[in-house]
Amino acid sequence: MPRFGKKSLKRLKGVDTLLVNVLNQAIKHFDFTVIEGKRSLETQKKYVAKGVSKTLESKHLDGKAVDLSPYPLDYDDEERFVYLGGFILGVASQLGVKLRWGLDWNNDTYTRDTKFRDLGHFEIRE
Repeated sequence: MPRFGKKSLKRLKGVDTLLVNVLNQAIKHFDFTVIEGKRSLETQKKYVAKGVSKTLESKHLDGKAVDLSPYPLDYDDEERFVYLGGFILGVASQLGVKLRWGLDWNNDTYTRDTKFRDLGHFEIRE
């Protein structure tokens, strides 16, 4: 059974418990790594300047978002990211947690209209 490594556990510090609970259930069945959880405003500003993030109001700032990757990490394997995305959303739904995925920002389940694709990004919907 997969489990989080030390780096992933460290990266989950400060992340909302609702989101951590979803990830703790998902890791039992799907091997993935946590790329980033809560982040500082300084880091967010750098990401916006680089174009890897689109807003200074990221949910990462208050621990309500994470970036994940299937393990082993291969950013070019889009199919595995999509599979992981569906899996995470399914687990969240079972737990009654509403998430938004970086491949479906408007939550209409139609992913072809997504201009900014962030396949590893998951955030709590309010």
